[in-house]
Amino acid sequence: MVKKRAATYRKALAALGDPTRQEVFERLAHGPRSVGEIARGLPVSRPAVSQHLKVLKAAGLVTDEANGTRRVYRIDPSGLGQIRAWLDQFWQDALAAFQIEVERDDDET
Repeated sequence: MVKKRAATYRKALAALGDPTRQEVFERLAHGPRSVGEIARGLPVSRPAVSQHLKVLKAAGLVTDEANGTRRVYRIDPSGLGQIRAWLDQFWQDALAAFQIEVERDDDET
């Protein structure tokens, strides 16, 4: 389970390493969108956006569903949760280190 979780956040971080995919992902933060809606205004073609979405989907960051003749994409909260859980471990470590330092300062005064 731990190895699977590690692989998930690593794939997600790798997928977000591309600036265009970051932009695609950020556009989905405003709600579900079709490929055409996502591609509007981007300096890449709709087929390229579809390929970026495919990578984001494989990384567990987005889901899609058929809506008539088009596919609608949205952020997958569980994939995002894997990244957050990974980042939270560092936050917890930082808070624990801060608490130790505060207690040490209290003991010295």
